[in-house]
Amino acid sequence: MDMSVFDLFKIGIGPSSSHTVGPMVAARRFLLDNAPLDDVTAVTAELYGSLALTGVGHATDKAVLLGLMGETPQDVDPASVDQQLAQAEASGQLRLLGSRVVPFRRADHLLFHMTESLAEHPNGMRFTLTRQDGSSTSKVYYSVGGGFIRAEGEQAAAPADGATTPARPYPFDTMAQLLAHGERSGLSIPQMLRANENVRYSDAELDAGMDRIWQVMRDCIAHGLSTPGQLPGGLNVKRRAAKLWQQANDKSAAAKAVNDLPHDALHQVSLYAMAVNEENAAGGRVVTAPTNGAAGIIPAVLRYYAEDCKPADPATGVRNFLLTAAAIGMLCKRNASISGAEIGCQGEVGVACAMAAAGLVAALGGTNQQIENAAEIGIEHHLGMTCDPIGGLVQIPCIERNGMGAVKAITAASLALKGDGTHFVSLDEVIETMRQTGADMQAKYKETSLGGLAIHVITVNHAAC
Repeated sequence: MDMSVFDLFKIGIGPSSSHTVGPMVAARRFLLDNAPLDDVTAVTAELYGSLALTGVGHATDKAVLLGLMGETPQDVDPASVDQQLAQAEASGQLRLLGSRVVPFRRADHLLFHMTESLAEHPNGMRFTLTRQDGSSTSKVYYSVGGGFIRAEGEQAAAPADGATTPARPYPFDTMAQLLAHGERSGLSIPQMLRANENVRYSDAELDAGMDRIWQVMRDCIAHGLSTPGQLPGGLNVKRRAAKLWQQANDKSAAAKAVNDLPHDALHQVSLYAMAVNEENAAGGRVVTAPTNGAAGIIPAVLRYYAEDCKPADPATGVRNFLLTAAAIGMLCKRNASISGAEIGCQGEVGVACAMAAAGLVAALGGTNQQIENAAEIGIEHHLGMTCDPIGGLVQIPCIERNGMGAVKAITAASLALKGDGTHFVSLDEVIETMRQTGADMQAKYKETSLGGLAIHVITVNHAAC
């Protein structure tokens, strides 16, 4: 399996890995693949399927333009986005990759095909450039979840850095294979994942990269817990994490009488997750884990581990957590999907819950069998979850759903750690079930905002007005 921990965990911006991060990467890659651009006179971007139906709410339009301008998800300053786009709109020009200037009008150069889908994935986009001699070049890309993109006709999504990987000492395409490696080698899952990563990265590089991921996650939680206000997009959704966090930490007698409940520790975990996803909904800096729509679950459970579990060596525990979580994410992406537009939210929140549960068990010293059990529980109890964001925004039910997913992950880890690793349903079986369930799910429940809460709530609200 040619994936790295840094493919599953990528630093980017909100609100969506498939609808924001992926299209930004694809737009930039299209121009890089067709350089030089000295004689280009126009560029057109066309969005299809889920990208067209929920693209405005997911900032796909902004992401495409930023990618054409040469920005990358990991380096773009979220605070500069609106100003850059406003300047382009006002001038009627785009500076391709920061250099070649071409005319730009949304109505002519950014097209939404809401009734059409391309053949290979619901998240399709076509880019076309025209040169001074009248010739044109087009290419289709698919954003297949988690910020991964795939060009039309390619068999596999390209890793984040586009690099190929040498042979790994513990190759695996199923959990059964990974467990078998563990039985033969006597190594834990995080130890085997580290060995696999070492074919590309030294231990120092690997640890530095994972520490950076954890730092961005912590910063995102902290910013979300201290930022009140209203989220963009037109639903007038208020940020809640900051106020609820303040209430949870209010030391006054009156507040304690209301707030002190037996489940306060888990309440705080849910707030960590909600804080991240409020940042995501606002277009802030987040870590795709494994998607943006589910970006709050793993940071929340990691903070729970680092602060509430009181580990003797938190740095090593966090790294083992991330390596193990990545292994679960790789299996889900390889054998099912992590794209809400392809298999619903079971592939986003469900997978993130499984990753977090497995990671927590590994960080706490659980066996490989307990790790598998925790991941299986995490997915099993999200099977069939639809992706039906109201207004096409990654807000309702997405933000609360992350809070619930984080709590479920801790529960799954607890159940697994209290057992001996023996369980009835294997992780491979539940991943295949998730894939089949997604295939059976109607398209209106897969990130199109044409069914479920997305249509019911909007209809009710309109009827009441």
